[in-house]
This record gives sequence, C-alpha cells and structure tokens, in this order.
Amino acid sequence: MAVSMRDLDPAFKGAGQKAGLEIWRIENFNPVLIPQSSYGKFFTGDSYVILKTTASKSGALRHDIHYWLGKDTSQDEAGAAALKTVELDAALGGRAVQYREVQGHETEKLLSYFKPCIIPQEGGIASGFKHVEAEEHKTRLFVCKGKHVVHVKEVPFARSSLNHDDIFILDTESKIFQFNGSNSSIQERAKALEVVQYIKDTYHDGKCEVAAIEDGKLMSDSETGEFWGFFGGFAPLPRKTVNDDDKPADSHPPKLLCVEKGKADPIETDSLTKELLDTNKCYILDCGLEVFAWMGRNTSLDDRKSASRAADELVSVTDRPKSQIIRIIEGFETVMFRSKFDSWPETTPVTMSEDGRGKVAALLKRQGLDVKGLLKADPVKEEPQPYIDCTGHLQVWRVNGQEKILLPATDQSKFYNGDCYIFQYSYPGEDKEEHLIGTWIGNNSVEEERASALAQASKMVESMKFLPSLARIYEGSEPIQFHSILQSFIVYKGGLSDGYKNYIVEKEIPDETYSEDGVALFRIQGSGPDNMQAIQVESVASSLNSSYCYILHSGDTLFTWSGSFTTSDDQELVDRMLDFIKPELQCKPQKEGAESEQFWDLLGGKSEYPSQKIVRDDENDPHLFSCNFSKQWLQAKEIYNFSQDDLMTEDIFILDCHSEIFVWVGQQVDPKSRMQALTIGEKFLEHDFLLEKLSRLAPIYTVMEGSEPAFFTRFFKWESAKSAMLGNSFQRKLTIMKNGGAPPLIKPKRRATVSYGGRSVSVPDKSQRSRSMSVSADHVRVRGRSPAFNALAATFESPKDRNLSTPPPMIRKLYPKSMTPDSANLASKSSAIARLSSSFEPTARENLIPRSVKGSSDTSKSNPETNDKEDSMSSIQEGMQEGEAEDDEGVPVYPYERINTASTDPVEDIDVTKREAYLSSAEFKEKFGMVKSDFYKLPKWKQNKLKMAIQLF
Repeated sequence: MAVSMRDLDPAFKGAGQKAGLEIWRIENFNPVLIPQSSYGKFFTGDSYVILKTTASKSGALRHDIHYWLGKDTSQDEAGAAALKTVELDAALGGRAVQYREVQGHETEKLLSYFKPCIIPQEGGIASGFKHVEAEEHKTRLFVCKGKHVVHVKEVPFARSSLNHDDIFILDTESKIFQFNGSNSSIQERAKALEVVQYIKDTYHDGKCEVAAIEDGKLMSDSETGEFWGFFGGFAPLPRKTVNDDDKPADSHPPKLLCVEKGKADPIETDSLTKELLDTNKCYILDCGLEVFAWMGRNTSLDDRKSASRAADELVSVTDRPKSQIIRIIEGFETVMFRSKFDSWPETTPVTMSEDGRGKVAALLKRQGLDVKGLLKADPVKEEPQPYIDCTGHLQVWRVNGQEKILLPATDQSKFYNGDCYIFQYSYPGEDKEEHLIGTWIGNNSVEEERASALAQASKMVESMKFLPSLARIYEGSEPIQFHSILQSFIVYKGGLSDGYKNYIVEKEIPDETYSEDGVALFRIQGSGPDNMQAIQVESVASSLNSSYCYILHSGDTLFTWSGSFTTSDDQELVDRMLDFIKPELQCKPQKEGAESEQFWDLLGGKSEYPSQKIVRDDENDPHLFSCNFSKQWLQAKEIYNFSQDDLMTEDIFILDCHSEIFVWVGQQVDPKSRMQALTIGEKFLEHDFLLEKLSRLAPIYTVMEGSEPAFFTRFFKWESAKSAMLGNSFQRKLTIMKNGGAPPLIKPKRRATVSYGGRSVSVPDKSQRSRSMSVSADHVRVRGRSPAFNALAATFESPKDRNLSTPPPMIRKLYPKSMTPDSANLASKSSAIARLSSSFEPTARENLIPRSVKGSSDTSKSNPETNDKEDSMSSIQEGMQEGEAEDDEGVPVYPYERINTASTDPVEDIDVTKREAYLSSAEFKEKFGMVKSDFYKLPKWKQNKLKMAIQLF
C-alpha cells in the first residue's frame, strides 16, 4: 500500500510506540489526543478513536484500534472517526485489527480496557457541554448485564424499569443500592458490585454507604424498605417486556461481497475459501452480528476507506445497531474471521507486511519523527524459570497394570518410554506446603497403562481433598517444572512393565529395552545442571544433530560427540550426565568432522543428519477462557485483559499458555464437574479455539482454588488472601468492599499431616528422604540445588570438598553488607549460620524434636521400649559401640567430619535424615548458631535449608 505524508494526520505522531492505551476525540472532524486522566470518560455526543498497543514476548508490538460512537454523535463525526481509524492503521504499518463500537453494544474486548465498566456522560464537544465536577448529584438507575465484563446502561428511574432477571444499581446522594433480580446469577451479581465500587469512587469520592438488596426479601429489613421507599413503596414487579436490547442479534450464513468503487456486490459461491480473496481488492463478509471488512495487502488507502464506508452503510441501511464491524488486513486475520471459511491455509506469508511497515517507518524518519515503536523490537531471550521450589520431597512410581511400584531414590529420574509413571512432589510454598501429583506417559506405552496412570493419580489427588495440583505430561512435551524437579532426567528406550512386555510379545515386536551392555545413543539437552536430560535415540548417524552433544556406548566402549554448534555449557552437561549413564568408563571425546572410524561403525556408518536445534514454541501470550462442559460438549469464552478477579469460584477456567494449559477449578464448582477437569483440558486441546495449532500432547495442569502453585499465579497480579476467602463470589466481593477494598486476612487452617503410602511428610521413607544426593555404583554426586541454596552453600564449601565435575555455584548477594570479598574471608561458618537462623522465629507450638533426642540421657536409658515406640531413632541406642562418646541428650556423638554428606569416612548405621542429632551440643551450636531445642522448633523446610547449607542434608 502506497502511503504519503498527506495521508497521515499529525495527531497520530508517535502513536503506538509503547504498550498501553491512547485515545483521541474527534473535534471538528480531526483527532485530538486526550489526557490519561480522562481515559474511560466518554460523552454520548462524541466519537473517539482508541488504540490499544500490546507488547508480545517476542518483542513485537501488536495493535487493536477501536472507534467508539456515542448515541448522540453526528453522522459526520462518526464518519470522520471511521476514516481516521484507517489512517492510524496505515501509520502503524497496516496490520492492526479495527473495530466499530456503538454505545451500548461495545465489544467485550473494548470493555476489558476500562474495567469495570463504561458509563457515558451526557453532552459532547459539539454541544459545548462542560462537565462540572461539583454539580448537584442526580439520582440515577442503571441496569447491569454480563458475567465477565459488564454492560451498564442508564434506565428511567421508575419501578417499571426493574425486573427479576437483571441487576440494577440505584445511585442516590447518600447511598448506593444494588438490587439483585431473583433470576440473576451469582457471577453477574459479583461483577455488578465492581460497578458499585466504581460509582462510589468516581461520583462519591469513596464516601457513601452501600447496600445489597435481594429480590423478594421481606420488607422488615431496613435497607430493603429504604430502597423501595425511593419507588413509592413496595409493589410486585411488572413482567419484563422484551425490548431491542434483549432481542438476540440476527445471524445468518456468511455472505461475501466484493467492494469496488464504493459499491459492494455479492459473490455467488457454494463454499467459502481463502482463494476467493484477491490481494488487490477489498471485501465484506456479512455474518449478521459480525460484519468483516477484509482489505487486501496491495490495496490503496482510498480503497480501504471506501470499503469501510461500504460496511457502515450496510449496517445502517439494514438497521442493525448491534452488528459489530471489524476491519482486517490480509495476513492478520482474526480467529473469528478465519473460522467463517470452510477452508483456510495453515500458514500465510507476511513478508510483504513487514516490508510495508519498514516503508512507513522510513517515510516518517525522513520527516524527523521517532519511529522505534514502528519496527519490531529484538526479542528478549530469557531462560525459562520453573517457579517452583526444587528442594522438596519427591516420590516416583512406575505403573504396572492397575498397580504402581515405588522406585528407589537412585532410579526416580530414570524413565522408560514404554512405561508410564506417577510422581508426587511436596515442597515449601509461600505460606504452606504445596503438592504436585503428575503422570508421565511414555510415547511407546500401552493404552491400558496410560488410563491406569491417570486414574491412580486422580485418586491420589482426591484422597488429599484436591489440595495438590495434577499434571498430565507426555514424553517430549515436559514442562520446565518437571525437569527442574527431577534435575537429571534420563529416558531409556523400551519398558519394564508387564503391559509393555505383553504388548511386544503379542505384536511380535523386538524388545528394544535399554541394556547397559548394548549399543545406545543419548542426546544431551537442558539449560543447566538443575535441568538436564539424556534422551536415548536410535543408534544411527541420522539421529545426530549439530546443535547437540551425545553419549554413545557399546559394552566397555564410550564416546562423547559434540556438534559444531554446541557451546561449552552443552559439553559440561555431557560430563555431568556421564556420571549417571556410565560413571565407571573412560570416554573418548569426538568432535563433529573429526570422528574416528570406530565411532561411525557403532552407528552403522555415516549418513546425513540435521543441524537445527529442536525449539518449542513458548512465545505465545497466555489467554484465559471460561468453560462450560456437558456431555462431551465444551463451550469456551475468552476473557480479555484478564486478572485474578476474573476467576469466579463457581466456574472452571482454562489458562492457555500454548505450550501448556492450566484448568482452574473454583471451590464452589460441583464435585462431578471437578472430577472432569482433566477431560475439560483434553477437550480444549482438541478444539483449539484460537486455531494456534495446540498440541494434543501439551501438558495439562488441574489447579484447585486456594492451592494455586507459583507457576500458575505468575501469570496474574496475585493476592493469596482472595483465593483463601470463603463464600460465593458475590459474598467475597461484598466482604472486600466493606473491608475498604482489601480482602480480609484469613489464617489458614492447620492441615493434617499428609500420608505418603503409610508415611508422613515429616518422616519420609529412607530411600526417598534426601533430594540433595544422587548415588550411582561408584560415585556420590551433589545434585543441582536451587539458586538460594547455592548462595548459602558457597559460603561454607571449599574447593577440595566439592565434586570436581560440579562447578562452584554462583554467589548472589543475599547479605550485601556482610558478604563483601573482604568480610566474607573473615566470616566464620557459625556466624553465617547465626545470621541465617536469626531470621527464623520459632513457632509457638510444642517442640518438634524427637523425644529420644530431646529427652535426657537418663530417660533414654531407663525406658528404651517407650522410646522405640515413640521415635524412629531408637536404633541409635542399639547401635552404640564401645568407646563411642555420648552427649548430654543420650545419643552417640560423632565429629562433623564423619557425618556430613561429603565425608570421606562416613559413619555407618545412622539415621541419615537426622544427622544433626549426632553432633555434640557444643559443635551443634558452633555449626548452626543455636541450640538443638531451638533448631527443632523451626519448620521442617527451614531445618532442611540450614542442613543443606552445611552439607548435612
């Protein structure tokens, strides 16, 4: 499209260069930028142009343009707003979606910019109306409609305006009444309360009373009587009369019209296809409620203005005030538009649009204007963050038919692609312990075991009263949270379950289950030591990729292979994974292009292989949908510009993050629908409402209200107190309103200790207790730690104590004043621990220290049977050897050098989860900066944090 400076209004100079809203009012047929203080204040006699600029994750700026027409605006001003919208789009490079908005029939997208509502004021620039803030208050009656965004309309102040189906707000000088029709929903009532709050703040300076009136409530209630007093006393409400606003908008099969020289002529066709649209022309697609004006990329600005006028005339001539006109540029069609066609190509080239955007930017730059916002910004590359504490307690089971087999700690990160697994992870949350239960489904697993895994995991969640989040994960689509929990993840070919073995026998398929003595090739990937994977692939040269490193072994022969595009960080991951796969063998490094013949022989000879790295698409911005599900039928409605307040406790919502989705279930959702949460997520992936090619294998999380994990809440500006409130959504918002706009602080109930297979959280199974160590046949390796733990450990570890293949952790300045280079050298371990422990205030409850540790030596000796019954540490007494020391608490004492996890001469037959109990009182205080009794008053996660810091955990 050719663009000249005469086509660009000076008022649009610099528009759309940063994320946010910009609004112009049409004055004398020209746009005039209004100040931000006036955003959301619309006058019925005016027309406006609204630009919404959004910055995507990739750095690109997206634009939506709306032109709003007040009910009293002149036809000439409305036409000027429509044309100026086309000009603004041209100035932005010709890629914005443009919406025609009519007062009272605004799109939900526009209303989402001005939450909670738009309440137009009488008057306008043409009438010379001047809004006076101090004018006398006028009693007004409003009707509110909508569950997610609220359409507010002023109605005559009369009893005849009321009905049982809607919600009404009566705004008087001293009090605001909300009248809830008996047939209105709880969600509508809750949203209307937001309008009440807006009226209170806007027109009463936040200084008036608020009353909620229930339809049918007895007159004995004083506020109810006061409300009806404004209408001359109580009387039965009249039957609701159907007006134009209540009539559903007409809809009909799409009709395609071609616009040439301002005239729209219909196109006769049996099937709508993309091929009917010519890039050199403009078209109108009339669907009744939606009227689309499609503009080819090679059309002129005059052609586009002509098509815009033709669409306006089509709606006005047919008298369809509710119809929404949406103008779209070729290459940037909306999902709604594409869905009207019987066929639409999966990809549409947009190179021409980028070229046109550059031409506009160059043109404006010659005029001395700042054009940085018109060009696509460089994408910001950030390492994905797990948003989950990685120091918790992990259990993993392999599914075997209808049962599950608990894996030992040494094998809980080793999966087979022919099997299914269930994992349960408990970790310290913001103010309580959090739980995540999930299933991992191997690509070659059998259907029966997939169903068994999902059923068993769901029962585990149900048995814990739906407190844990539930994750469904397929091989190859694992989220960052999963990899960070397991830290070193290995996927072997084949399977160990009976289901897999029976399947290959029935199908007469050769068993490819991994063998340590056979030939195996592993692709190494991940972003760091806390997130690394080894994936077994076919042992052929075509499995190689220049962007990865690999491990190849055959019997006693071991090779590592580094692609030409790999980095030193990639090669470091290979060194780490060798300790898990073949720790006892010496490897022969191979670089791409300099391989030995033996290497190629093991792979069956040379062949071509790719060089492009496997990249998952995580650039899409999240979308929130409200969902209704019934008998395999799913209806989803998108919530624009969403916030935490949009999550209604009576409903189910889906947060679509493209690479993974979350199904959020409100506390007030009925149990039957709650159990279908995972099915709802699967149906959502199947329907792909945004046509964004969602993978059916994308991870699905089900999240219960009140137990939202951090990797869900990070998409919101989250207030935990809101999700912890009791009552329905209307009662909650009413409580918040009466509490001055803040949710009341509710102290969470103390939860009972959750049992894992007969074991409590506080005393996990010995094989599952520690997540800080991984043990192989010949090696003991300190596993990756969270950044906070690394910072602490760096204070205490010395290079000679550290595994040589583990680089020094990055030191973050947790204590800026005390951790300077000079002072760090002088600070002792005990003083550092003291600083850390000083921030931990002991709880008021009883000491949590076991009796055999807490009690005196006399008590421990005199009643060993009682101690054995009450404490799992009674074996300490039985294992005492001659010559062992014993401290004043009745347990054997060993020096720190023999009980820490890095010890070269460790003590045997001790309870490794309570290593600190074997320290003498003096050495305990020196190491921890506190006495044992204070230590055991700390929460479990804080104890573990201290033990981790000095390598006792």
